[in-house]
Amino acid sequence: MKPEVSPAAQVESSRSPRASRDLTRWWTLTPVTLWMCVLFVLPLILVLAVSFMSRTSFGGIEYSFSLDNYSRFFDSLYIKILWVSCQLAFLTTVLCLFIGYPFAYIIARSPAKYRNLLLLLVIVPFWTNSLIRTYAWIVLLRTEGVINAILLQLGLIGSPLTLLYNDMAVLIGLVYTMLPFMILPLYASIEKLDRSLLEAASDLGARPLQTFWKVTLPLTAPGIMAGTLLVFIPSLGLFFIPDLMGGSKSILIGNLIKNQFLSARDWPFGSAISIILMALTLLFIAAYVRISKDKAGKGLM
Repeated sequence: MKPEVSPAAQVESSRSPRASRDLTRWWTLTPVTLWMCVLFVLPLILVLAVSFMSRTSFGGIEYSFSLDNYSRFFDSLYIKILWVSCQLAFLTTVLCLFIGYPFAYIIARSPAKYRNLLLLLVIVPFWTNSLIRTYAWIVLLRTEGVINAILLQLGLIGSPLTLLYNDMAVLIGLVYTMLPFMILPLYASIEKLDRSLLEAASDLGARPLQTFWKVTLPLTAPGIMAGTLLVFIPSLGLFFIPDLMGGSKSILIGNLIKNQFLSARDWPFGSAISIILMALTLLFIAAYVRISKDKAGKGLM
């Protein structure tokens, strides 16, 4: 006969695996939680606290509560800088979308033996520091650079073109840097597309352009939205590309924050601008989540 097991022992034995799993989960999450608290939450709290303080005459911090830094930002000069930054980020996103969508579509529809190679070409730029790649563009675009030298040798221009230290150069640098962040989510979305839907549209008499607008584009909208978010938000905060390729003529919101911390020594105002930019970023993310839920709800109906 099998020995009888008391109900209390059965409950205890059932709890043991669960307790073990809970303990393992706790030990797994603890290092990540500590890492996020030390390197993200605490610095963010510090920046938020400093944004309500004041700058002393010698560049220090006066520990007194004030909202002057936030009200100061709404001056027409800083609003214009934010508006120009949003415009440039929007143009960067649109260009990345128009360039990245066909490339992602070609990768997703390529044979499997070529697909990995094409994806590798997208990822290869990440192997080199973005600052070094920006300096490479400076070599290409400067007055004595490669592009002007080739155009002069071909006789297409009589004097070197001003390709560097303007908004167009900044736009080129941003598009080049952010393009992979658009291609990868687009590829993931297009690669999951059910080809039988495209065949059904073709059987029903839809032309290729109609199939693209009515079937492909709506079904890949999540990838478009994800790529837009991944490109637009970082483009707002990047400061080294406008610094290097725009010179003193391009002052964007990222440069303004950097200058407040390093040049003007006005940490409270720089912190306030950082918090405002972060709040704007959270608004974009909230809008993305809301639109995604609406589209998912419509898809389930």
